[in-house]
Amino acid sequence: MNTRSRRHLQEVLEKDPSCYVLITCGQPTEDGQMQVEMTYQGDTTLAAYLLQGAQLFIDQEDNNKEEDYSSSAIRLVTPVSG
Repeated sequence: MNTRSRRHLQEVLEKDPSCYVLITCGQPTEDGQMQVEMTYQGDTTLAAYLLQGAQLFIDQEDNNKEEDYSSSAIRLVTPVSG
């Protein structure tokens, strides 16, 4: 994602006062290095919760592939208690 696209996406996300986490990366170099950037806005605890939920979702997707389930979509629903 180029800098201009990333900046535009951040501007769009910042219009809504909710919490978000944005993680982007560039193409890997020949030696395997990759630039990764993370930006978040909102409550730090909520941002961490979003990251944990995303990791669980990715892990579940990996498990589904390994077990050869043919699921077209899995929706992550995370209840937020206030």
